[in-house]
Amino acid sequence: MSWYESVFVDTGRAPALWLMIAFVLTFGLTRWITRRIRAGELRAAERASRDDAAPGEDTGGGLFSNIHLGGVHVHHQVWGIVLVLVTGLIEFRYAPDSPWVEILAALFGAGAALALDEFALWLHLEDVYWSAEGRKSIDAVLVAVVLGVAMLMQVNLFGLEEQTTESAWAVAIVLALHFTWVIIAVLKGKLKIGLVGIVVPVVALVAAIRLAKPTSFWAHRRYDEARMERARSRFSDHYQARWDRIRDSIGGQHGQRLQTALDRIVQEEIHKATVDEPAREASSR
Repeated sequence: MSWYESVFVDTGRAPALWLMIAFVLTFGLTRWITRRIRAGELRAAERASRDDAAPGEDTGGGLFSNIHLGGVHVHHQVWGIVLVLVTGLIEFRYAPDSPWVEILAALFGAGAALALDEFALWLHLEDVYWSAEGRKSIDAVLVAVVLGVAMLMQVNLFGLEEQTTESAWAVAIVLALHFTWVIIAVLKGKLKIGLVGIVVPVVALVAAIRLAKPTSFWAHRRYDEARMERARSRFSDHYQARWDRIRDSIGGQHGQRLQTALDRIVQEEIHKATVDEPAREASSR
């Protein structure tokens, strides 16, 4: 018996393994492609903004470009949502055995990565992919990776022991304590850590004990001026800047919007697409 079979197949973790592999690879590939597209758009905007830009100069984004159908920019989250829905329906309806269940899990992971990579667009209902708000997509992906790894490692969900589950009262008490820590962590402004704490109880406990963020509900309701000052000191602009650098190292630099020259490119392309052929030939003479 191979190591893979004994560790993953026999323990029922093979689908989770392939799901996580596909998730991480798809996210990495997607971010690499979107970085290339953005770099091409920035170069095109820079060329278009030059006074000496030649008429009709190529403003394309290189090998990779955004997908448009009927003049509508189709975000990659659409393909991710379709993949998640289709693979989920097939699994629920047919419940296939190996190796099809692993294939479905990999497709599901790829779809989840495509969808969560644009989580900020769900939240704000506008294209904030490269703005500061777009970093929320990186947060969502990181939370998903931590939760996926925890489930892959068969973390003891909610901290319940086998002996504990024999008593309904014991289960109720453990779950009440556990979700109390999770709720406190969220009220302290630590939403991401609270979500991770749902499946890793010690994370929620530590977050609940430690200092709240100064902008949180908990800090505004329970902290005096001295503790509020400590919170501001711990979660200062330097703290946020460090965390932003970590997220940008993963997903690319955020917080910068394209120059207005990019809008000029769009308007020129619309004009070219609507002008009739004789007028285009006359203008070229």
